[in-house]
Amino acid sequence: MEERDVVTMDTESKQLEASLHNLIQLHNHNSLILTHQTEKAKKDAIRKAERVSDLLVEAVNGGVQDSFLIQKRIELEIRALAVTITRFTKQTDQWLNATHSLNTALKEIGDFENWMKTMEYDFKNINAAIQNIHQD
Repeated sequence: MEERDVVTMDTESKQLEASLHNLIQLHNHNSLILTHQTEKAKKDAIRKAERVSDLLVEAVNGGVQDSFLIQKRIELEIRALAVTITRFTKQTDQWLNATHSLNTALKEIGDFENWMKTMEYDFKNINAAIQNIHQD
């Protein structure tokens, strides 16, 4: 019975060793699957993080780009307004000069009219004096 016990123990030992070997293989297989899934999840997370980063950059750059375009439009409007202001300034100066010339001409007409009245009064006095001398 001793030989039989040795054989039985040997068989049990081999079965135990085979079971342990199967457990190790199963563990290694499961570890590989888990590692593969982890790597896949990591790559997916990195891809999604890159996408979020790209979307954030687009959102920020979109606002900056819109602001830049608006700034350019404002600068063009400012230039156009400056040209218009310069033109209106020149026109205003021309109107002021024309008004000043007209005002001066009116003053001269008034002065001439006053001179004419003075001359007419003087001529009437001279005429009256000549008539008085002529009648005497």
